[in-house]
Amino acid sequence: MTDPATSPAAPLVAVLDDDADLGASVARLLARNRMDARAFTDPRALLAILPDCAFGCVISDIQMGEMDGFAFADVLRARDPAVSLVFMTAWPTTAHAVDAVRRHGGIDYLEKPIDEPRLIAAVAEGLGWSARERRIAAMTAAFTRRERDVFDLLVRGHSNKEIAERLAISARTVEDHRAAIVTKTRTNGLAQLIALSRGEAV
Repeated sequence: MTDPATSPAAPLVAVLDDDADLGASVARLLARNRMDARAFTDPRALLAILPDCAFGCVISDIQMGEMDGFAFADVLRARDPAVSLVFMTAWPTTAHAVDAVRRHGGIDYLEKPIDEPRLIAAVAEGLGWSARERRIAAMTAAFTRRERDVFDLLVRGHSNKEIAERLAISARTVEDHRAAIVTKTRTNGLAQLIALSRGEAV
């Protein structure tokens, strides 16, 4: 399997920091590790090129002018749920670290000056996560809203009866949705659906 961090077709990585020199330095570091990175100093400039330019990972400073890194992350996630995030800051706090990883879905939270091996590892992980999310989105794009609900519960190990109770529908309706899910994904059983939910090839 090709490493998404080193493949020539790997998605772009964006580096967002209002310190232009630091952002450019991080982008050069990623380039030396065969990652296609672009530096930005303005969150709005980065958001303006979406969705025409899809990023696999965005490395974002937290303390920036009018839009801080967390506010930016919220807007970015709304526009592209499959992009991964790595946060960095010169002013680390425990509260920020918790927010970065839990609330805003960050892969990691890095203190400046940046630990280079840790950054490379975080971006590689983020690119892998993003690639899986995009594969899942592509495979499930044809689902109705209810089919997605059923799919999400199925791959977590719930039985048809449990799904029916949770969604307040009949078991027969669950069976119908399950059949439609199998048809649309061209899978042949629960094991393949679980593999699909993990972004694995089926």
